Amino acid sequence: MTSTVCVIGAGSSGIAACQALQARGIDFDCYEAGSGVGGNWRYLNDNGMSSSYKSLHINTSREIMEYKSFPMRHDYPTYPNHRQIAEYFDRYVDHFGFRDRIQFKTEVVAVVPTGDGEWDVTVRKRGGKRTTTRRYAAVLVANGHHWDPRWPEPAFPGAETFTGVQTHSHHYKTFEGYEDKRVLVLGIGNSACDIAVETSKVSARTFLAMRRGAHVVPKYIFGIPTDHLTTSPIARVGFFPVRRAMLAMVMRLARGNVTKYGLPKPDHKIASAHPTISDDLLVRLGHGDIEVKPNIDRIDGDTVHFVDGSSELIDVIVYCTGYKISFPFFDESLLAAHDNEISLFHRVVDPQHPGLYFIGLVQPLGAIMPLAEAQCEWVADLLEGKATLPSTAEMRREIDDYHRALKKRYVRSKRHTIQVDFLEHFAELKKERTEGARRNGQSRALPRNDAELTVTA
Repeated sequence: MTSTVCVIGAGSSGIAACQALQARGIDFDCYEAGSGVGGNWRYLNDNGMSSSYKSLHINTSREIMEYKSFPMRHDYPTYPNHRQIAEYFDRYVDHFGFRDRIQFKTEVVAVVPTGDGEWDVTVRKRGGKRTTTRRYAAVLVANGHHWDPRWPEPAFPGAETFTGVQTHSHHYKTFEGYEDKRVLVLGIGNSACDIAVETSKVSARTFLAMRRGAHVVPKYIFGIPTDHLTTSPIARVGFFPVRRAMLAMVMRLARGNVTKYGLPKPDHKIASAHPTISDDLLVRLGHGDIEVKPNIDRIDGDTVHFVDGSSELIDVIVYCTGYKISFPFFDESLLAAHDNEISLFHRVVDPQHPGLYFIGLVQPLGAIMPLAEAQCEWVADLLEGKATLPSTAEMRREIDDYHRALKKRYVRSKRHTIQVDFLEHFAELKKERTEGARRNGQSRALPRNDAELTVTA
């Protein structure tokens, strides 16, 4: 029986997996389609899957985003750009010394269970035809969930008649080509706001269309990074409704009523949708550089009609409609995330397929990187035999409870199928590691990477 583990992807979650496995002395191979680490954060990544645009900065502060085992440089700004983040990932890999364990420019084309608890993984060099298959004891999937663009389904009536350019935010890199154009950005997520703000500086006109309103969260509140407030010890006080009421009060003081900027009133409470974070959108709206529109009704040649009966001549439509959760190396009969739904115990373990783990497949109110790091520590416990999973029935109950909680709290949307709260996910992983060790007859202190996360505002 082989003891080697396969890691798919060398993005921010994949390299966290490599670090945890190497620290435990667990043999592994990591396959990465590109020629460098960093995945989505490597601008113009030659793996062809990066969604980064040239002006991109992180939306969570560096203190929240950094791995707990390897802090970011203190001379980094509070919100670094993608070049600094890519450099940080390179330094992380070289610091822990596992770059030689990553097979770059190598695509995973198939992952198949052998029937005896192991996995056959087939790979090929990028652009090549020859494949190689190797058997592994376990597979850690870290291929990301922001690389497979989701277009409007079904397409808007008349979309095929549009005489201009239709593109997805995934393909947006710079405002070049948008000069003097009449641009329509569809969406109210982070990418939509960034692209609308940026194109409005060079376009003849920029319109921002959306199905529903959103709570626009600033990066700073009272001079403090907003996520320092939401992840500080005070954020843990009281039940969720109390914390949400406190956040809503702070937002009213900091931002006022978003409808005064022309945005529609949100039809949901704050923290019932993934946050839209922008310090620039409201200013551009206030300046009149961006005009808000409701959802598209239909398209007719060069004219876009909206559901309120208005219409505009448009040259470019940018669909900021999110991403599909995709696993091109799995046969759909084995595993697929239809409508972005996937059933994982504590968002990591597939109860149906022992030895299959998913790293970083969460959409947190916070940053993925330290959560992925904590997930990897738990998986390493399981691989070493220091912890044991509960029964399949117990795992399914936890999954059902999670899905019920999502539907109760969040606006129904394909973007809210893998949501987690930052602090709560840390806590549930820590609890499960402890319980897993007890099931295995062990009682131990948690390794350093599982220390409580504390940020002082």
